[in-house]
Amino acid sequence: MHSTLTEYARCLYGDEYGPTPECDRDHQEFLFVERLTFADAEAILAMLGELCPHVVDGHLPVWIRNLAYRLVLLQRPDEPALLREAAENLWMHGPDWDDIAAGMVERADALEAG
Repeated sequence: MHSTLTEYARCLYGDEYGPTPECDRDHQEFLFVERLTFADAEAILAMLGELCPHVVDGHLPVWIRNLAYRLVLLQRPDEPALLREAAENLWMHGPDWDDIAAGMVERADALEAG
């Protein structure tokens, strides 16, 4: 098993910023998604930050990014900066999710207003 979620994602999807490590493990997407589903917020954010440091880059599929942000927001629902980051990701890969992204920004604004 890969030691980190980031390492697993890098083996499965590649890394725009570095070589994909040689690995003899069987990479099955459903096993990665299972690990992502039960990962803590820090591990998910580390993966997103390392493999997709800018909104428009990285090799993670859009649906994996969306799922990752959704899982992080379930664990940290009241963090305005995180809500905005997730919304920005949705806008870049929308427009199907523009209304959801706008709602996230509204929620972030409301949380900051207090």
